[in-house]
Amino acid sequence: MNNTYQIYLISDSTGETLDRIFLALKAQFRNIEYKVHSYSFTRTENQILKILEDAERSQNSVILYTIVDNNLAKYLANVSDEKKIPCFGVLGNLILNFSKILNQKASHEPSGQHVLNDEYYERIEAIQFTMNHDDGNLVNDIEKSDIILVGVSRTSKTPTSIYLANKGFKTSNIPLVNENSLPKKLRENPQLTCVVGLNTEAERLVDLRKNRMNSLKETENIKYTNIDNIKKEIEEAKKTFRKYRWPSIDVTRKSVEETAASIIKIHEIYSNNVK
Repeated sequence: MNNTYQIYLISDSTGETLDRIFLALKAQFRNIEYKVHSYSFTRTENQILKILEDAERSQNSVILYTIVDNNLAKYLANVSDEKKIPCFGVLGNLILNFSKILNQKASHEPSGQHVLNDEYYERIEAIQFTMNHDDGNLVNDIEKSDIILVGVSRTSKTPTSIYLANKGFKTSNIPLVNENSLPKKLRENPQLTCVVGLNTEAERLVDLRKNRMNSLKETENIKYTNIDNIKKEIEEAKKTFRKYRWPSIDVTRKSVEETAASIIKIHEIYSNNVK
């Protein structure tokens, strides 16, 4: 018997929302095998029928969908029911309930979250700013940053910065070699914006740095990967964070998303305090 579940993700837009929801869902059931079939921009009954015919031929098929057009969503649900395929609308009830609470009719517009509004352009601007201010570049206007990340090498500063930029935060990141490697503006005014220190366990840092050296096919830099030197770097970084009263996060066992969530919370507290 085939125990692999065939998951059909059907969306009338890019499918990005549905993908993220399914990732969160399957994390709750780790011992189950899935094969995912993704269908984006599904906006006709004919498209739906072809998908369901394929699902009917497979074993253990399950339908998840985000379709905001009521008639099309009903068609999908009805045909799935006829074919005895489990079918779940991810947003349907949520949109209906929100409509009732807000006392406003929903637009039922596919790709509504991708409208080119001010928030979209602000996010694009934040991404551009962050890319330009990566790894200690363009420190002359560092005060324009919403968030500044400071940490020794290989503490996930760049990927965390990019994630924050996608959330709309202009983010600079500064590699911390020693205190003197910090931009003068930051040393003279350590609270000029929200600054967060990143650190990690020394053993983890050794592995990360060795992997980086191997990926770059460079001869191993003994000082760069030596655990005693790394421990000193981490302690010096912690002293710097304490001196300038910067909150810090240990990223050893945190994903980029978890680290970013903590940073956003710190930014909220900082913003409330400077009002």
